[in-house]
Parts: sequence; C-alpha cells; structure tokens
Amino acid sequence: MQTRPARRASAVPLGQLIGASLDPLLAKRGFTESGLIMNWQAIVGDRLAKVCTPEKMLYPPRGPKTAPDAKSQPATLVLRVESAMALELQHLAPVIVARINGHFGWAAVAKLSLRQGPVATKMLKKPPRPQPDAAMQAKARAISAGIEDETLREHLATLGALVLREQG
Repeated sequence: MQTRPARRASAVPLGQLIGASLDPLLAKRGFTESGLIMNWQAIVGDRLAKVCTPEKMLYPPRGPKTAPDAKSQPATLVLRVESAMALELQHLAPVIVARINGHFGWAAVAKLSLRQGPVATKMLKKPPRPQPDAAMQAKARAISAGIEDETLREHLATLGALVLREQG
C-alpha cells in the first residue's frame, strides 16, 4: 500500500514567498526584514518613491561593555536619491523618518544619509495609443474589401487602420 505525501491545506501568497527569500539578501545590507523595501511606495508616497530608494541600514556599533539586553540604537537609513531632488529630500528628512518609524511602530531609523545618483525606476506603463480615426478605418476597409472570409477581412481592416495611423 502506497502512502501519499501530505498536501498543503491552502496556497501560500506569493508575497510571503518573495519576502522570505529576500530577507537573507537584505540582511547583508542591514535590513532586518523586507517590509521597508516592499512597502517603500506606501511609506513615502508615489512622488518620493520615484526619486529615491533605500540602499542600506547602518546601525551604530555596540561597545564591548554594552549590556546584552540593552535597547538597540536607531539606525541611519542610506537612500539613493536623484540629484535634482537631494535638497528637497534633505528638507523632508524628518517627515520621511517619522513615516518609516510609524510604519514599523518603533524608532527604527534616527536619520537619513543621502547618496546622489540615478534611481532605478519601475517600468512605467506606456499611455495607450490613440485609435485610428474613421477615415483611416474606411480606407483600410476599402483596401480589404476583396477578401471573402469576413473574419479575416475585419482583422486585416483593423490591422490596416493601425498601419495607416503609424504612417500618417
């Protein structure tokens, strides 16, 4: 008699799997969890998320005589920021620190350190192209009028109108 392996009761959300696999990589940069990276846009807002991104967390060194149960000191968050926005981010630093600490629920970050340079932005959706106007559609239908198969004729007319729009 064969025994079957135990099955999972339910599917695991992809976000949980990504977070668990990113945590060891982010730990090398001083991040204790992936929450700051994954929720950066929600923490600072769309406008700031486009021009800055967290690079690493720098924690102050603990001395050899520090008690093991002593509270850890807040970190310095190093941000990569577009050069044109560095001055504005410097002025907004207290607001950003407050938002980050509010997200974590404790004083995780004491200050920001800004590094100027290009920020890798997410792929932005291209705006939809305008549809061909009625004249282009009529011209494309006239060109494809000799095709007997109705479905093929309509598809070619649609394609023809798009080609005419690009040429015109």
